[in-house]
Amino acid sequence: MKQLLVATSNRGKFGEFKAMLAPRVAELFSLADFPQLTLPPETGRTFAENAIIKARHAARETGIPTIADDSGLEVDYLGGRPGVLSARFAGESATDGENNSRLLLELMHVDRKQRGARFACCIAFCQPDGSCLTFSGQLAGSIIEQPRGSNGFGYDPLFLVSEYDQTLAELDSTTKNLISHRAKAFQRFLEHISTGDF
Repeated sequence: MKQLLVATSNRGKFGEFKAMLAPRVAELFSLADFPQLTLPPETGRTFAENAIIKARHAARETGIPTIADDSGLEVDYLGGRPGVLSARFAGESATDGENNSRLLLELMHVDRKQRGARFACCIAFCQPDGSCLTFSGQLAGSIIEQPRGSNGFGYDPLFLVSEYDQTLAELDSTTKNLISHRAKAFQRFLEHISTGDF
């Protein structure tokens, strides 16, 4: 693939994407390469809709095929909340700690067996003509009563991965990057571009 824009200004996220894409893409860009470009608000009701909003806009504005992702936590007992509002569950400028506290408060009297949850991610791949494809990934688990671990962010310290009996914040980075919702979605995207059918 000749060129690809990753619609993020997050250096850490771009670094992760770059490591995986470098062998397959000749020229890779981030939003830092287009300081005049502002992404529209994420007004979608699903992760896919939000990812498409970002990727489609950036692809049209730059003329470069673009990927963007959106992800979050879905808790069964809460009917799928916080979902697309994961980053602002406790308010627009909420910290990870505030979001975690809000989640624990809403699940305070909920039995462990009813605390099933999943992390979900959707990657949108859009062309300058507006056409898009999406690639999704999920990681199933449950929400524990107290945070555990320090190797993570967001809801990671509360999200127990049953097959390891550890939270995402307790797992080492290598394992986490193999099993995560984002890794699964990204792997599906890589499989698509490896076919050259885009």
